[in-house]
Amino acid sequence: MIIEPGTIVEYIEQQKMVCAVVLEFNDQRARLLNENGEEANQKIIRLSHISKIRLKIGNGREKLVASLKETSASRQALSQTINIRELWEILSPTGEWVDLPTMTGLCFPEKPGSDHEAAVIRACFNGRAYFKFDQNAFFAHPEDQVEKNLAREKEKQQRETFIADAAAWLSLAVSDQSLRFTETASRFVDILKSYYLFGKESPHFTVARAILSQAHVENIEKIFDVMVSIGAWAPNQNLDLYRYKIPVEFPERVAKRAETLRVKDPESRRKNLIYLPMMTIDGPGTLDFDDAISFEAEGGYFRIGIHIADVGAYIPKGDVVDIEMMERGTSIYMPDNRIPMLPPMLAENICSLKAGEIRPAISVFIKTNANADIFEYDVVPSLIEVKQQWTYNYVDQIAESDPVIASLWEVSRNFRKKRIDAGAVLISLPEVGIRVFEGDEISFRRIDRESPGRLLVAEMMIMANWIMAKFLASHNMPAIFRSQPEPKARLYNQRGEGTLFQNWMQRRLLNRLILTTKPESHSGLGLDAYVTATSPIRKCFDLVTQRQIRSCLNLDTPYTAEEIQHIVSALEQPLSHAMLVQNHRHRYWLLKYLEGKVGAKEEAVVLDRRRDGYTILMTTYLIECKLSLSGGWNLKPQDLVQVTIQHVNARRDVLTVSLG
Repeated sequence: MIIEPGTIVEYIEQQKMVCAVVLEFNDQRARLLNENGEEANQKIIRLSHISKIRLKIGNGREKLVASLKETSASRQALSQTINIRELWEILSPTGEWVDLPTMTGLCFPEKPGSDHEAAVIRACFNGRAYFKFDQNAFFAHPEDQVEKNLAREKEKQQRETFIADAAAWLSLAVSDQSLRFTETASRFVDILKSYYLFGKESPHFTVARAILSQAHVENIEKIFDVMVSIGAWAPNQNLDLYRYKIPVEFPERVAKRAETLRVKDPESRRKNLIYLPMMTIDGPGTLDFDDAISFEAEGGYFRIGIHIADVGAYIPKGDVVDIEMMERGTSIYMPDNRIPMLPPMLAENICSLKAGEIRPAISVFIKTNANADIFEYDVVPSLIEVKQQWTYNYVDQIAESDPVIASLWEVSRNFRKKRIDAGAVLISLPEVGIRVFEGDEISFRRIDRESPGRLLVAEMMIMANWIMAKFLASHNMPAIFRSQPEPKARLYNQRGEGTLFQNWMQRRLLNRLILTTKPESHSGLGLDAYVTATSPIRKCFDLVTQRQIRSCLNLDTPYTAEEIQHIVSALEQPLSHAMLVQNHRHRYWLLKYLEGKVGAKEEAVVLDRRRDGYTILMTTYLIECKLSLSGGWNLKPQDLVQVTIQHVNARRDVLTVSLG
């Protein structure tokens, strides 16, 4: 088929009928000028109507466009005179295809022409719930299909109306900072929140993108700004809690159940250790005390007791509190918030080793000497009473003057030396402490992990966990044993202190921890077996292992190896999410603190070179960032440099620095 230049044709574009004139026709393709003054190329098979009417293409572009607009308006007016449902009611009983001339004759009995044909096509296109058409022929849909089509069109119209309303609201919210959240806008807000949090993974992705497009909002961060301005989110909202579905509050049934839990073990099964002087050593803000230490000198030997809150004595397996705990996996500690694994009634009250309160415990006794030689050990269920609640800072102050603390410190240092001799990888890095107080006031400090108080507690807990691993192994009891293969490389002699660079990079060379149900060596700690059971208030794995110890002591029924493997698998995602939330929130508030340091000069160490620059570590804050390449500089790993903080945006995770 050949189409002459000047022929008026129509085609469908973006769900609209467009009128055009043929400028040139070649090889079944037509170059067109449409009613919008735009040129287009269309295959002949894509044309919905080819008119017998021709325009003089030599009349000029403006006149052609004006004629096309007039023709299009006339055809649209004609199409609106057609009662498409009435036409469908007439033709649907036939169940046959109807050609264009017949259809046009039904709609326009008196001398129909090309404009009438085009009007019929337009009417059927707009009423495609009733008709389908193909190559100048029409077919009336069955009644059930029409009902479905009409419902779908209604839904589409409602969706388009919703998007238009939401876009209008968003445009207003972007421009008017005084706008506040209303119930009317709640659906808009929920969809925009979901898109901001989950992006392409949001179930509302398509609708949200359409809303932003109609509102002419290109930057997704505008959504966060709007949520803050209407009061839906706080300026420092922790969005990871939504992204990872972290439960903050406890369900009412769990909180109420926690109020009723009491020790289920007979008191007669426990060794009464209330007479022993024992202490807890924690940070000043600690509320959940789950470990205490006692010390006795006996004929040249020391009898050290590490006493762990017996959480398993309160919470039965399968209880609603137990199920909730398994879903959470761990307590989450952040600079501005803490989310406990157990309800506060348990974590901060009846399970917590509070001074002056008698509590059930699992006590690990170790007979040793100042050189940390282990002569014997015992693990017993007990009743204890903490006498002193001390802080790390206080213990640091009395480390040399108090004979008990001095002895514990000496044992701890020597135990660490033994671990290092056995191949332990000692990574010595300070801790960056960030706390947020009322009014979002940020406190920053570097914490020395090698201080007497912290070293003492760390080594005592490692020793207790090692002993409990040996105890479980001696009873052939499956548990959540931790092992670690040798590191990929060792960057420094463990007997000497490595540089900050070496310590930081050594962490990258550690192999991943392996969780098994049988004891294996832990190269990172330099021990032949290891579990964690000293934080049962805060960590689900510790409570599971504690229950296995209780089973060895005939206080509980043990998990099978298969059950433990199932627990480990089930907790993989919750624990991963909890770690991400903690790390992200720490980095957020550290960056928030650095927002106030723009222009400051800081020391940094070069970690490695990348194609577009360097990765550096700011030594004061222990935070990595990129340093762009600068002309004339050729830096190497371990080089110390001075950088200037140029730009920081905590919300967008941006930290920009320059040399000098």
